Amino acid sequence: MKYLCLIYVDDARIASLPAPVFRQVIDECRCNEQRLRENGRLLASQALEPVATATTLRHVDGSLAITDGPFAETKEHLGGFVLLEARDLNEALQIAGRIPSGRLGCIEVRAVRDWDRYFAGQ
Repeated sequence: MKYLCLIYVDDARIASLPAPVFRQVIDECRCNEQRLRENGRLLASQALEPVATATTLRHVDGSLAITDGPFAETKEHLGGFVLLEARDLNEALQIAGRIPSGRLGCIEVRAVRDWDRYFAGQ
């Protein structure tokens, strides 16, 4: 089953890290991704540009509204993702718990909906 790990980060926390410590976290992320890739668990992963570069689209009364920035003011924002293949939620949580960048905020783990299986059950 596929699981998406949404990695939320706190910019202030990242900015407070000394450059060598930040670099160490990035290096740990690369090693972790390589290990997951070798184990057949990593399907995709990417870091995202800062939230200040985001654009939000919202459908309002039949029109499309476009605004700069994130849709909500929060301390943490989506900084990247890891798409996993795992046996079950328990294994996905174990893998997500070892994602180094999770130490800079939090990680939300969500099952990816299998549309074929979803519609087959109806």
